[in-house]
Amino acid sequence: MLRILVFALAALAATGTALSLLTSYRWYIRMWDFPRLGLMVLALIALVLAIPILSGWARAIVVAAMLLVVGWQGFRIYPYTPLAKTEVAQAVINKENCISAFSFNVLQTNRDYQRTIDLIDREDPDILLLLETDEGWEKALKPVIDRYPHRQSAPLPNLYGLIFLSRLPVEDAEITWLIDTETPSVFATISTGAGAKFRYIGLHPRPPQPGEDTAKRDAEIAIAARHAKLTDLPVLAMGDFNDVAWSRTSQMFKRIGGYLDPRIGRGLYATFPANLPGLRWPLDHLFMSPDFTLVQMKVLENVGSDHLPVAATVCLAPRAAKVLNDEPEKPDAADRKDMILSIRDGKKAAIEEGTASGEKAPKP
Repeated sequence: MLRILVFALAALAATGTALSLLTSYRWYIRMWDFPRLGLMVLALIALVLAIPILSGWARAIVVAAMLLVVGWQGFRIYPYTPLAKTEVAQAVINKENCISAFSFNVLQTNRDYQRTIDLIDREDPDILLLLETDEGWEKALKPVIDRYPHRQSAPLPNLYGLIFLSRLPVEDAEITWLIDTETPSVFATISTGAGAKFRYIGLHPRPPQPGEDTAKRDAEIAIAARHAKLTDLPVLAMGDFNDVAWSRTSQMFKRIGGYLDPRIGRGLYATFPANLPGLRWPLDHLFMSPDFTLVQMKVLENVGSDHLPVAATVCLAPRAAKVLNDEPEKPDAADRKDMILSIRDGKKAAIEEGTASGEKAPKP
């Protein structure tokens, strides 16, 4: 019985790791981007059990395979641990240029509105991005919404509604449908208290799941990367990307957009699933151009959603930040090709499904 358990654990860890190496939009392949920590734990358990339980070639093969799995998964996760070097400096530079931002997938079916309202009241962010908001959520949040002078909302019944709020001056906030008519995104030009301008991007594409491959998701992420690349302003990107930080698509997004990730060297900041602390993945993101420093970033408590909220305070200080921060990793030809193909294939998938929006991304 224990032998069967060892083989089952080893097969699952090895198969998931092998599938995660493939380049594909298929949901049953891309889903293996997510549980890297879980696969590494399974491989460690199989490794520890294999040594006393198996023998001969069976033990040698399982031990070797599990060492490879642990090594590979550990390599992918390592940057998101305190053992790695940070790439975003922690510093307060000119408080008038510091911004507090909050992003939360509320879970549309979660009707415990008050817990979310109380959390927002406590955190009191300058910029607020709420996802999966329908008309019920918009109505319940009216006291919060009314406090913010700049508002954009797209209440939807399909798990992809969005509310964007800012107390900071906003020039041209726009909710747009980058690929299809079902998943809105928000783009805005915002000014700090001292008048420094930056671009804000809020995303919530669809996740890989049965019947939903990742072509459209990857296209939305690629368009946002291209937008950041083309704009002359600093950029702050947040949201539930339905993708993990270490995936091929997120790494392409980071390099093409010239972003830094404040989680690198600090921790996973895992947010989903909220009710399984040991098995969470970092689905809710904060990326920034190298013009920002980090004051703090935190994952907040569970208030009834399947996601945990993310709150951060950053300071826009281009000259100082570019000295204190690491240089963004440069994209290569493979990244540029991946971006172009992702946008093309995502648009094609939306057309084939009859959901194409026909819209273009806002001007950088």
